[in-house]
Amino acid sequence: MGQLEEMQIFVRVVEAGSISRAAEQLGVAKSVVSRRLSALEKRLGSSLMQRTTRRLSLSDAGQQFYQRSLGIIDEVDQLNQDASCQEQTLTGSLHIAVPLSFGQAHLSSAFDAFMQLHPQLKLKVSLADSQHNLVAEGIDLALRIAELKDSSLKAKKITPINFALVASPAYLAKHGRPTKPEQLSQHQVLHYSLRSAASWQLSDNKGKVHQVAYQPHISANNGDFLQDLAIAGHGIAHTPSFIAWQAIAKGELEIVLPEYKLPALHAWAVYPNTRYLPHRSRVMIDFLAQRFGLNPYWDQALSQHLNRAKAD
Repeated sequence: MGQLEEMQIFVRVVEAGSISRAAEQLGVAKSVVSRRLSALEKRLGSSLMQRTTRRLSLSDAGQQFYQRSLGIIDEVDQLNQDASCQEQTLTGSLHIAVPLSFGQAHLSSAFDAFMQLHPQLKLKVSLADSQHNLVAEGIDLALRIAELKDSSLKAKKITPINFALVASPAYLAKHGRPTKPEQLSQHQVLHYSLRSAASWQLSDNKGKVHQVAYQPHISANNGDFLQDLAIAGHGIAHTPSFIAWQAIAKGELEIVLPEYKLPALHAWAVYPNTRYLPHRSRVMIDFLAQRFGLNPYWDQALSQHLNRAKAD
């Protein structure tokens, strides 16, 4: 094994936080990683890290070696990617983390189309609504639907994410249809538990903002699960249009207070700030941004349905 491979293993151990997690991410045995680290330290004649049962800590020499290794690895990656760009062939592997509901509904077909274009690329997809530590988990790229606050990451917009309040016709017939935002607090609310605040913010056509607090009737950490409960008549849900558009078109759900607007978010492609963005990651970002665009197909279909309903 050459010096570059030793640097890559060392960097992965530092960022994963343990030899065992690094070995899992690299797809090799823990003993292999331990031997390579020992061989590297022996060759350098210096201890790079202190190993305990709970954590790894870098020595001064290890910290310096880590920073210099990052620069060298990124430079080699950029050199290789720039050369491969001449052939327009994507190789290597890409580990991408995506939100569960968005991934299941819209990304399997997108990734199918992407892999048809780039069959030599190896793709690993992790689906979860919780946010990953990209560096520690060895993730190259992640899609996040959020207001980004992590300054350690770089981000590029993929597509807007719009929201609506929805309920089933049966629920509205039984509990009444709200006509004003303040009436929402009197209803059964299906709460997405990964949202910290139990409140909604609605804007009327004059730009006035209405803040409505509520007590959750049912809480869950998955949007599809909450939509199923809304369809079954258990309450009003705050849901992204990329989940609800088909249920609305089928008449299983209706938009509550359609004349009011809810704050929108964006789907972002995020990646570590400290790293060179490989060509394969850039191509994936551009592909997804072009596929979904500023007016994604689910919003187009929903708008067409609502326009037909008004005409009728």
